[in-house]
Amino acid sequence: MKKTDKPKTKNILYTGTGDQGMTTLFDCKQGRISKSAKLIEALGSVDELNAYLGIVKVYSNNDKVFLKIGSKKVLYSHIIEEIQQNLFVIQAEIGGSKMSVEKKELTKIENIINQIGKVLPPIKSFTISGGSIISAELDFARTLARKSERRVISVDDEGSRIIGPHTISYMNRLSSVLFAMSRYANYFFSISESHPSYNKK
Repeated sequence: MKKTDKPKTKNILYTGTGDQGMTTLFDCKQGRISKSAKLIEALGSVDELNAYLGIVKVYSNNDKVFLKIGSKKVLYSHIIEEIQQNLFVIQAEIGGSKMSVEKKELTKIENIINQIGKVLPPIKSFTISGGSIISAELDFARTLARKSERRVISVDDEGSRIIGPHTISYMNRLSSVLFAMSRYANYFFSISESHPSYNKK
């Protein structure tokens, strides 16, 4: 190689191997599979949720939104960071890794839901998304969590992956904790909840 020649390196942003609509997963037992497969759709949905939570985390960190758990003040950004870490575990599990969400992670978000439930009145009707930016962002993240849950369950149902029971429960509880945090964000900013009128006059 001449001194003027540049060494050949792989492009880290694309490989070109998926140009025919196929991809490879962690365990590679199935070989290359279609990007339209339920398995890939589940991975994409969880990835979409995780990426969107990154936006919510930045907003909540800027506004220093926190939740009181006992005598401690826990920043929303820290709660969201932990959720994101668990979503990576779930993505790994869907991809074929032996990783799975642990029971203690499920207990953590259940405790958050319970703490918020002690402060806010119970829901008697649907709420209209909005109020503060954080609340609206979290409510949208809730819908992404529901979609991700459906996609993960479809993978488990078809048998292409056996998803751990704590993972399934975590995905189910995730939309609940995001909704609870959404409600609490408006409470934090002293913004009243809005409810649908169904055009009643």
